Amino acid sequence: MKTLSIDVRRAEPHDARAISETHRLAWQHTYAGIIPHRALTQMIERRGENWWRKATRGPATLLVLDVAGTVAGYATLGLNRARALPQEGEIYELYLRPEYQGIGLGKMLFGEARRLLKSLGCNGLVVWCLEENDSASRFYRNHGGVDFCEGMENFDHKQLKKIGFIWN
Repeated sequence: MKTLSIDVRRAEPHDARAISETHRLAWQHTYAGIIPHRALTQMIERRGENWWRKATRGPATLLVLDVAGTVAGYATLGLNRARALPQEGEIYELYLRPEYQGIGLGKMLFGEARRLLKSLGCNGLVVWCLEENDSASRFYRNHGGVDFCEGMENFDHKQLKKIGFIWN
């Protein structure tokens, strides 16, 4: 009998190719039909393997969800960038490959990201997501997030509303 290993760990430079692929698949699945095609393609192409290799050494913390040696998801987190909000931590991104969604792995990655921010002394947390991303909005509400504030993002001349979810 084999044991399936599932782990959340800090990303290493050798994970860059797998994170890049996870990013591409997750973003195409999540944002097709929401973010204009050209803008989405450009955003994905900007974040190739080299970009992710640098990100593993950058100021933000990069976590990967490792399922039996496959990078099934990733999260980036650090200090809150919205200085008007009192929450000190922020999860900048949390994405899973489409085939790993809906089975509790997002909850696991989110929980580890929250625990890490708390262990670093961050009081409170904010996560932003596009309003049209129904699955993300539902995920954050189901995990105790309070829809607290709004903002706008511009994608190739298309304005999209984003929601700031907070946890105190």
